[in-house]
Amino acid sequence: MNGAAFRRRDASYPIGAAASLEELDLDPHPLLARLREREPVSWLPALGGWLVTKRDLALQAMRDSSVFTVDDPRFSTGQVVGPSMLTLDGAEHSRHRHAFAHPFRLDAVQRFTTLVEGETERLIDAIEPDGRAELRGSLARPLAATVAAAAVGVEVADTATILGWYDAIVAAVAGVAAGHPVSPAGREAFAALRSSIEQTTHRAPGSALLPAAASQEHELTCAEVVSNAAVLMFGGIETTEGMITNAIFHLLAHPEQRALVDGDRGLLPNAIEESLRLEPAAAVIDRYATADARLGDASIDQGEFVSISIAGANRDPDFFSDPNRFDVLRENVRHQIAFARGSHVCLGMHLARLEAHAAIGRLLDRLPQLCLDPAHRTAPRGLVFRKPPALHVVWD
Repeated sequence: MNGAAFRRRDASYPIGAAASLEELDLDPHPLLARLREREPVSWLPALGGWLVTKRDLALQAMRDSSVFTVDDPRFSTGQVVGPSMLTLDGAEHSRHRHAFAHPFRLDAVQRFTTLVEGETERLIDAIEPDGRAELRGSLARPLAATVAAAAVGVEVADTATILGWYDAIVAAVAGVAAGHPVSPAGREAFAALRSSIEQTTHRAPGSALLPAAASQEHELTCAEVVSNAAVLMFGGIETTEGMITNAIFHLLAHPEQRALVDGDRGLLPNAIEESLRLEPAAAVIDRYATADARLGDASIDQGEFVSISIAGANRDPDFFSDPNRFDVLRENVRHQIAFARGSHVCLGMHLARLEAHAAIGRLLDRLPQLCLDPAHRTAPRGLVFRKPPALHVVWD
């Protein structure tokens, strides 16, 4: 498409044309509301592609992987860790995903209950005497890392090592997305992770998820096992950390809603789903058009980048009444799509829910006077992954 065509497209989508990355990072919801109402599939030069904000259109794009695919060389995660279920569609996606699907079923993840509960208690024990803490770093992040490593069979000496790999690989993925080559630190971190996975597989054959995934039945190579384990592990850290942090933030920022949960712990699962709806940990997911396509009123050209706004879809007023309100009694909240839909629906969603329910429930039980620290104002932010940069709290 030439410059004149791009200018005509900008003129057709004035709200999208005026959008900035800063606006999408800090507080995208007013912009997403305007787009959803007037340009539900809009061209955003700031993103270099399309943004889908309407719930029904987001579902349509997520469910049609033959037209809106992840299988594109521009997909940044694939450039860092290699092909995996995250970066493939069709038969190849099914082959990769099927090898890992069974251990993450709802009934299967219950085997992590003891680990999750024990780690939660240990982390709360460490902060309880102080009367104050930063909960993203002291609870949500280490819990997510410990459980994610256990889920894929990675054995390391300490959580800090896992988080060091995670930070380096995430930074490398972000750099690739910005047009930079894979960083040396990212390569070194992935090499260390690969070595740990391979050692675990060889040391304890048949005892964990990874050797099963590498079996002849699934026909995955060792490299394919490692790539899939990496995306499961780091996806589990990022989104679960954000899910827990956001839910605590929302409950503490809305005392009247927190009081309802304190009065009836049976409302906690609904409260966590409502937090996911209001501020999904993964705000957008990436796709690429395999052919010229129509989505709503938009004409999308083959090869163009299409970003699906989970954050926008989850506040669609045509489906969720009073969508900007945090309401732990919301009856249709289970229809939120923070875990995506279609063939790429989140494989780890049941484990993530198990962690969030345990961590937040025990935190509220053990620290009943818990509240936000007024000296540290905070709110979720982030273009792709949204959570408070830090969550400072105090209690008596």
